[in-house]
Amino acid sequence: MIPLKKPEMQGAEISSKLKAQSLKSYRNQPLSAFGFRLSALMQRRRLGFFSGIMSVLALLFCCFLYACSQAPVTGRSQVMLVSPEQERSLGFNAYKNILQKERVSQDQVLNQMLQTVGWRIANAARRPDFDWEFTLIENDKVANAFCLPGGKVFVYTGILKYTEDETGLATVIGHEVAHAMARHGAERMSLTLLAQLGETAMQTAIRTQSANTIRVFDAAYGLAANVGVMLPYSRTQEYEADHIGLILMAKSGYDPRGALGFWERLSRGKSASSPPSFLSTHPTDYDRIAKIRSLLPEALEYYAN
Repeated sequence: MIPLKKPEMQGAEISSKLKAQSLKSYRNQPLSAFGFRLSALMQRRRLGFFSGIMSVLALLFCCFLYACSQAPVTGRSQVMLVSPEQERSLGFNAYKNILQKERVSQDQVLNQMLQTVGWRIANAARRPDFDWEFTLIENDKVANAFCLPGGKVFVYTGILKYTEDETGLATVIGHEVAHAMARHGAERMSLTLLAQLGETAMQTAIRTQSANTIRVFDAAYGLAANVGVMLPYSRTQEYEADHIGLILMAKSGYDPRGALGFWERLSRGKSASSPPSFLSTHPTDYDRIAKIRSLLPEALEYYAN
């Protein structure tokens, strides 16, 4: 008698049987094998984490290698990944744009005072590589001033009610020229672009002057949105500009003690309903004035000589 042939096993039954065998095999494996696999997985994750950390440390190390620039007077080390040539190229383009947008004052008396004070500060700065130019912008609603890389200085008529005289104006110009001499904008721009793009992409962006690079430059020099809006430099940079500015004042023949009067007048103006944009800085009025007072003995030595 020929035995009857068993019907073939259906696909679902095969799948169920395989799963059962797999589960049984998995359960029968020693605990050490499971622990080994878990340990390997955790090790791979740790390696990925440490790889990321090492990448960040390598980038920071590159920044350290580039941080060979030193600020004048204070000697503070700076991370500077933007070359002076690149910085000045961007500054010159910004200079042309400002002249197209803003109204230049034709007041002969005020312009003469600006030129007198400006050139005395410029001579004290001893930067023959700067193409100095001092422009007075007719805008009484804006109490501000700034110096673009390369020596293009803009002063708004709105700040003159606080400067009052040449000494007060020397305080402002000395402070702004100090920012340019110490390349504070380039320092800020370097850190911003580095964070956004990475070193290699940043260098390419600067060379090509991409739209993003222009925006970062405008922000770094306080030109974004409204021309003449003061950049909120870091507290360190602001104190440094005050320090260098006092020395420039003294070397120019202006009594650095006059800086106290300017900052006090500007501080009182801050309580008005529309505070001057020049006050958009990190140090408090009290701390800034106290710091300037502590720097006066050093500045007065230059003034006496």
